[in-house]
Amino acid sequence: MEKKVRVRFAPSPTGGLHLGGVRTVLYNYLFARKHGGDFVLRVEDTDQNRFVEGAEQYIMDCLHWCGLEPDESPEKGGPHAPYRQSERKYLYYEYAQKLVDAGYAYYAFDTTHELEKMRTDFRKDEHSVPQYDQNTRMHMRNSLSLSQEEVVHLLEKNTPYVIRIKMPEHRTITLTDMIRGEVSFDSSLVDDKVLLKADGMPTYHLAVVVDDYLMKITHAFRGEEWLPSAPVHILLWEYLGWKQDMPEWAHLPLILKPDGNGKLSKRDGERLGFPVFAMNWTDPKTGDTSKGFREMGFLPQAFVNMLAMLGWNPGSEQEIFSLQELVEHFSIERVHKGGAKFDFEKSKWFNNQYIQRTDNETLAKLALPYIEAGLRKSGVEANVDMDLLQRVAGLVKERCTLLPDFWEQGHFFFATPAAIDVAAIKEKWNGQKQQFFAEWADSLESYTEWNEKALETGFTEFAAQKGLKKGELMLPLRIMLVGGKFGPGVFAIAELIGKEETMKRIKSLHL
Repeated sequence: MEKKVRVRFAPSPTGGLHLGGVRTVLYNYLFARKHGGDFVLRVEDTDQNRFVEGAEQYIMDCLHWCGLEPDESPEKGGPHAPYRQSERKYLYYEYAQKLVDAGYAYYAFDTTHELEKMRTDFRKDEHSVPQYDQNTRMHMRNSLSLSQEEVVHLLEKNTPYVIRIKMPEHRTITLTDMIRGEVSFDSSLVDDKVLLKADGMPTYHLAVVVDDYLMKITHAFRGEEWLPSAPVHILLWEYLGWKQDMPEWAHLPLILKPDGNGKLSKRDGERLGFPVFAMNWTDPKTGDTSKGFREMGFLPQAFVNMLAMLGWNPGSEQEIFSLQELVEHFSIERVHKGGAKFDFEKSKWFNNQYIQRTDNETLAKLALPYIEAGLRKSGVEANVDMDLLQRVAGLVKERCTLLPDFWEQGHFFFATPAAIDVAAIKEKWNGQKQQFFAEWADSLESYTEWNEKALETGFTEFAAQKGLKKGELMLPLRIMLVGGKFGPGVFAIAELIGKEETMKRIKSLHL
């Protein structure tokens, strides 16, 4: 019987969730859904020195905003609980000890000073950093270099120790990666990684293997930066007697800076003015806030669609995919080996596409906080008519790239413009035009129908009566109603702001 597909995302709660991490979540989620499997969120919080308060909840909030809900997690629980590694601490010692007993790992009693001395003594040039490996291990204080009596004595005295894997010499370790094909490593070039720390906590290397085995993970997708650790993990699967249960691996390409020169970092976002986190993240130690895609005004569906295309090719020209369509089309084999350049302008294009496709009622709810904030900043009471906001959303959404744009593109519907771009019309302005608008404004009082069509018809006829070209009058009318050279159809604007406000704005312009 074929195994049920089980994938996992296993972040460390050390800070904001980088968009590369969200993409890893997404690819795991899509693969699980496509194959009728389970998506597990497992929190790898074994490094207590790097643990950041609030980071775990933040990660879960990000996944919730993106609509990528795990089937099992610390929040939801599940058949393989607990899902925090710190709560599974009691499990790992047994497996580390099993490796020591079988000769695949050893106790290392070295102090920090002794480790530093080794790195100095064995340095061959100023650039090299010696590793704890086959070349140095017999010069260190461990259960390979010490006599059995010395080891027993140190253990009985409760001397602090770590457990390290004993990497074999000159062995070729091969991995078949779902994206990269066959990848080989020379075991002699890999150091003896720590598996269990002095505080009894496992390192990532031991914990990831034990947890993937116990949680029956069938496919492990992670960033390519973990590829150098793969030989250690493959050996652990073998040494623990679980090789037949080892998951299939896929090492995902990096998300690169916009110029393609290196991995995209938080600093790049700050320097170039775009977010790299899914949601705002405030560092509890420094109080610094890093802006997120959500707070910048992205729709989660657009953010997810954009991420899917960063490194994956659907094999067609289609770029807009719903989450369900992504599930149907996704294939891990179509993920690129090379890194994907992040393009913020393209990200905004995705958002604009989703804004245009979203119904006006939903958009009105999403835009409301920005409209209210804009009104308050303008000193106007933030009492927004939702029916009006729905109609405004329908008129301006094509021009909106981010949600705050609804204020920029539609503020004049809710408050009289504070500034008027008179310079745009002053050159061609004259007394005849001034009189035309004063008289047309007065005539509006008698309009029994107040809609875009009636207003345009009346305006056209009035201009003809006065011997004026309609085309020369349209920009001044826009400036009067909007304040600038932008916005949707000018008669549609007049219809929505109403008769009284339209007349008031026209009559208030004097050049």
